[in-house]
Amino acid sequence: MITIKGKVTKIKVIKLSTRPLIHFKVNNISCLIASHSLNFLYEVREDNNIVIAGNYNNKNQFVVKKYCVVDKVMKI
Repeated sequence: MITIKGKVTKIKVIKLSTRPLIHFKVNNISCLIASHSLNFLYEVREDNNIVIAGNYNNKNQFVVKKYCVVDKVMKI
């Protein structure tokens, strides 16, 4: 597994279903998350620092298996 740390930008929902597919960028690396994606949408905001772990797919997109928000600031 590869680990990347950086700032989240451009969060976008690609597929809305029981297990949504979310696309976002960390340090200009395209990332996808499907597992725990609803929790990801709740916890992560743009400009949050995050640590992600996963692997690259054949389209050179980083598929996230685990994530951790470093500076969690909840804005309501």
